[in-house]
Amino acid sequence: MSTRQSYRLLGLLLVISLAAGLHYGAYAIHWQPGTLAETDRQVLWMIRLPRLLMAMLVGASLAATGVVMQALLRNPMADPGLLGIASGASLAVGLYIVLLPTLAVGWLGSYLQTIVAFVGALGSCGLIFHLAKKSQQVSVLHLLLAGLAINALAGAATGLLTYVSNDQQLRALSFWAMGNLGGARWSHVAIMASLLLPCLLYLCRISHVLNLLLLGEQEAHYLGITVEQLKKRLIFITALCVGICVAFTGLIGFVGLMIPHFIRLLVGGDHRRLLPASLLLGAAWLSATDTLARTLVAPAEIPVGLITSLFGGGFFLWLLHRSFKERSC
Repeated sequence: MSTRQSYRLLGLLLVISLAAGLHYGAYAIHWQPGTLAETDRQVLWMIRLPRLLMAMLVGASLAATGVVMQALLRNPMADPGLLGIASGASLAVGLYIVLLPTLAVGWLGSYLQTIVAFVGALGSCGLIFHLAKKSQQVSVLHLLLAGLAINALAGAATGLLTYVSNDQQLRALSFWAMGNLGGARWSHVAIMASLLLPCLLYLCRISHVLNLLLLGEQEAHYLGITVEQLKKRLIFITALCVGICVAFTGLIGFVGLMIPHFIRLLVGGDHRRLLPASLLLGAAWLSATDTLARTLVAPAEIPVGLITSLFGGGFFLWLLHRSFKERSC
């Protein structure tokens, strides 16, 4: 399949996921030629459309950060969720909700929440890289082990927060732990778009540089790349994107792990094609998954983070099995 055909297929999947998300849900939309009832219009405009746009923004951002982390570490198993970056952001938001409840309201509270999540993601990211560095080189094994430790510590700390929180705070903490798009509002979409879209555009602009990182840091340096500055920028953008997503939707895992693998099978490993295609599939995948979460047990909802973890956990086990099998051959 050519690159153009691949993009057409991904665009078609995105359109199908958008149409399905607008149509299906607990409330049945009565589509009529030329007009819609006022209730149907309100459901579409105020509930489903902002939720779908948020799903697309989050899916595209998580897929992009997965591509960046895999290029940065030169390892296909790297993912912001597995490395503990998302858990650090989630813990920071949990502390913000419980310790500063008067600030976590309104549009200003949304921006502050984003900043807190970004600081948590950046802090956990820096700590993980510091623990995994050995002789100025980052060990992938130590990176995964450090990420596992951060995930465990953040989970335990979040559990402790539930004991000192009231009912409203406990509900919010449960929201972050399982990942949910039910709180989507146009104001949230506007905040996320204003922060995420510039980051995604920048990553697409420098996607060719990611190809050089796969050659190794020394080789990339000889080709004129300031590797350390590039790594810091990529880590900063990854932490920002993950922090924004966690601040508004909670923990939605494995998107950054799965999507790049599927795209490599479709368009190859060139990041000039891999990154934009991952954005499309990530947006389509999370919007389709959220539609599934809204309809499986309607009128109730399944947190979308549980569904992505179910698919992603199975995919990660298959990936490990294939990796061990290749080494044994």
